[in-house]
Amino acid sequence: MHHVSPFRLLFAITAIMLATVFSVRAQEKDVDDFAVFPVAILPFQERGRDAAELGPQVTDLLFAKLVVNPDMYLVEREDIKKLFEEKELNLSGLVNPAEAIQVGYLTGAKIIVTGSVVVAGDSQYLVAKVIGTETSRVLGTSAKGRVGDDLDAMVEELAEGVAKTITEQATKLVAKPTTQKDRIAELEKALGKAKRPSVWIEVVERHIGQTTIDPAAETELALICKELGFEVIDRKAGNRNEADVALIGEGFSQFAARHGNLTSVKARLELKALESKTGRVVAIDRQVSVAVDLAEQIAGKTALQEAAANIASRLLPKIVKQKKK
Repeated sequence: MHHVSPFRLLFAITAIMLATVFSVRAQEKDVDDFAVFPVAILPFQERGRDAAELGPQVTDLLFAKLVVNPDMYLVEREDIKKLFEEKELNLSGLVNPAEAIQVGYLTGAKIIVTGSVVVAGDSQYLVAKVIGTETSRVLGTSAKGRVGDDLDAMVEELAEGVAKTITEQATKLVAKPTTQKDRIAELEKALGKAKRPSVWIEVVERHIGQTTIDPAAETELALICKELGFEVIDRKAGNRNEADVALIGEGFSQFAARHGNLTSVKARLELKALESKTGRVVAIDRQVSVAVDLAEQIAGKTALQEAAANIASRLLPKIVKQKKK
C-alpha cells in the first residue's frame, strides 16, 4: 500500500473541508438570489366571430410551452379549476385588481397570465396580459399572424414574449418581500389602540411524505400575536375556554418542483377564528404560498410561515373589529 504522509493527509482533509464550506456558501447564495414567481395561466377570451373555440386552444398550448421552461413555475391547472368551481370570479380574459389579489392568495400565484384571441379581417392577434397579483401592475405582450396561420407557431412566439416579460420585469410585477418588522408595524397601525382579545392557537400541520418537526404556522401566528399585544394562551399549559378567540386551522406543505439544487415547496393554510364561549365563527381565511430552499422540509416551513403571516395580516384586524362591537 502506498504510504501517505500525515501532513499530506491533513492537507487533503483541510482542502476537502474548505471546498465543502465554499460549496455550501455558494449554494446558500443561490438560495438568496433565486426567486420563484408562481404563474397562473387563466383562460383566454375570444373576440371576433372567427375566433370561436380558439381561446381554449391558445390557453392549452401556452401552458404546454411555458411548463417546460426551467425558469417558470406554473400553478397546477387543477388548482385553477377548483378556483373556478369554488369562487364566482370573472377569470376569463378580464381580471380586475381585486380578483387578481384573490387568485393570488388562493393559488399562490404572484403573476397571472391571461388575455384574448382577436380576429379582425384577415389578421389574427394573440394578446397576453401579465398581471402582478401583489402590485396589480399589468404588462402586455402579443403575437400577430393571419387567419389560417399555424397556431402553434403563434403561441410559441407569445410564450417567448410572456417568459421574457416575467423574467425581465419581475420587479415591477412582484412586490418586494415584506419583513416581519414591517408587517407588524402595518398591523399595529391598522389595529390602533383597540383592545386585543386573548387568543388560543391550534394549527394541525403536516408535510406530505415527511415527518413534521415543529408547527411552523402555529409558531408564526403566536409570535405575531404576542408582538401586537394579544395575550396568547399556551396550548399545553392553558385552557381553550380561557381565551376570547380560538384560532383553529390546518396546514400542509408538499414538494412542488426542483430547480437545480434548489427545491420549491407549496403550502396551503386554512384558518378560522371562533368565539370560544359561543363557537360563533368570526372569520375564515386561507392562503397558498410557495418557498424555495436547499432542503425540502425547510422550504415547507418557510412556505407555511409566509402563509400564516399573510393570513394574520387580514384576519387579526377582523377579530379586533368584531370584539369592539
